[in-house]
Amino acid sequence: MGAELDFHLVAAALRTDRADVESYQRVLSETLGSALPPGMVEIDRRRTFADRVAGRTGQAVAVRVTTPDRVLVLTAAPHGGVAAEIHQVVRGVVISRKEATVDDWLAALARELTALAEKDAKARDALSRLLGD
Repeated sequence: MGAELDFHLVAAALRTDRADVESYQRVLSETLGSALPPGMVEIDRRRTFADRVAGRTGQAVAVRVTTPDRVLVLTAAPHGGVAAEIHQVVRGVVISRKEATVDDWLAALARELTALAEKDAKARDALSRLLGD
């Protein structure tokens, strides 16, 4: 299977049934998080008083995926839905921020994960699990 086909499979798998930050958080942290380098996937949560009392982790409000060249950010939009941004990074400094559609964000994430999988066997295994191979 070529890298271009892998990219399309990853993008399709990420698009399936994911309409909110909580869904993306589950996919990224549960399916990919343990196989990706530590700190690559970060989740921001909002915990209410009731969450704290009940010992719950709270609701995911942002997902941040950090790669050497980009930071991909999904946040819960104020009136529902998801807002996406792609940050260009050079030597650890964000040099540009671009709002993106969720589809563009997913395509950028798929490209980054595909590139990582070409270099890292553990990431390749995580992508295989995501794709159901």
